Amino acid sequence: MTRSSLVDSCSYSRIFRCIFFLLSFCIFFLTTTNAQVMHRRLWPWPYWPRPYPQPWPMAPPAPKPSPPPGPSPKPVPPPGPSPCPPTPPKPQPKPPPAPSPSACPPPAPAPSPSACPSPPPKPQPKPAPPPACPPTPPKPQPKPAPPAPKNKPPPAPAPKPIPTPPPAPTPKPAPPPPKPENKTIPAVFFFGDSVFDTGNNNNRSTKMKSNYRPYGMDFKMGVATGRFSNGRVASDYLAKYLGVKEIVPAYFDPKIQPNDLLTGVSFASGGAGYNPATSQSAKAIPMLDQLKNFQDYIEKVNKVVRQEKTGEVLAGLEKTNQLISKGVAIVVAGSNDLVITYFGSGAQRLKNDIDSYTSIIADSAASFVLQLYGYGARRIGVIGAPPLGCVPSQRGKRKKKCNDELNYAAQLFNSKLLLVMGQMSKTLPNSTLVYMDIYTIFSQMLESPEDYGFEETKKPCCKTRLLTGGALCKKSTSKICPNTSSYLFWDGMHPTQRAYETINKALVTEYAHVLSK
Repeated sequence: MTRSSLVDSCSYSRIFRCIFFLLSFCIFFLTTTNAQVMHRRLWPWPYWPRPYPQPWPMAPPAPKPSPPPGPSPKPVPPPGPSPCPPTPPKPQPKPPPAPSPSACPPPAPAPSPSACPSPPPKPQPKPAPPPACPPTPPKPQPKPAPPAPKNKPPPAPAPKPIPTPPPAPTPKPAPPPPKPENKTIPAVFFFGDSVFDTGNNNNRSTKMKSNYRPYGMDFKMGVATGRFSNGRVASDYLAKYLGVKEIVPAYFDPKIQPNDLLTGVSFASGGAGYNPATSQSAKAIPMLDQLKNFQDYIEKVNKVVRQEKTGEVLAGLEKTNQLISKGVAIVVAGSNDLVITYFGSGAQRLKNDIDSYTSIIADSAASFVLQLYGYGARRIGVIGAPPLGCVPSQRGKRKKKCNDELNYAAQLFNSKLLLVMGQMSKTLPNSTLVYMDIYTIFSQMLESPEDYGFEETKKPCCKTRLLTGGALCKKSTSKICPNTSSYLFWDGMHPTQRAYETINKALVTEYAHVLSK
């Protein structure tokens, strides 16, 4: 075979291959296209959204066999007759079966706030007959739909009468009760130590004085009157809350007025105690001398009454006796007997144990009350000792912990004082003897100071000589805390004015109704 014939045969074979390839490609294209079309017709794309447009219309999904039956729990309401709008979120198509064309629309499943009430699930099998269905739509349409919102506004005025109960400020007249107390308690008399002293030590040669700054810095005009605090003391607040007067003058105050005598004074002296040795060591007015001063006071009051009245002696005595018997005498002592005499010097500790010593001072307190009764006092209150071991001057020097031994002694004395007062109240006729518990109130303030608005309960507000055993504020150069009302103690032994107010307000709340009998 020649070279030319070989070339021609090769060229023909190439052409034949190209034609065969083209034909096979066309056949493959046609067959695959037809298959895709068939596939699209039989299996449409799902309904979820896609980010690109669909090139052909999507056929609706085939209906599920479950919805067709009428008694299904969740049927779709027809849009036409019912006033309630159909729920469009579910794309489920209407069931193909023919029983749906019936004129009985199934009730709406979900309870909506609209005026279309859905019948309960139990009566569903009953509405099978056609006549039962028509009555259901007409009833809810006229009655609940329009009138329901209109009828609701009328009840709205009902809450308006609610403001009528607030006019029940009838309990506000509760404050008037203190006014009758002013009539039942004409005067107050105070005996004891520095808790009640309002200036009786000012002219005495004793170190137990407080007539210098910073004492009295929160009193009227910032004057140091001899009260052992930054302002008022217990006697002032007791007289105030008993409804007698705002401030109690000292019996030895040179500026005292006759009217002050008629409403009561203070005979107390800082440093005094039931034990005569206590008052002697502090150079204070002894308790027996305070009784003598009370006797002199009665004579002065008798003179004032005679001058105001007719001048007759009988009229003056009757008025004075009534003033003394209706007035309230309050005594507070015993703290100095424990702090100064027993735990301070130690002389009494060597002679007696704490049990016998507290019995001695409790008997002395009973003797004092008995003598007050002899002078005509019939309403007598005796205040016990506070938790003395927790005052700043008696706390531990380093750990600042309370002196438990001293607190135990105070509790022991209080228990015996309570027993003695109970025994005397049964033997003294026409008497009202009250033991006033201050230990509990003070302990609550120490344990939960935030409940009473206090922040500092261990340190005194003013600078004292605690290292040398002194409990009083230094003169003039004393450093004062920035906020006196947040401190429980003013100096090493005495509360602040606000603490006095809190304590004595609680005492009056608890015992005033007994003392006013």
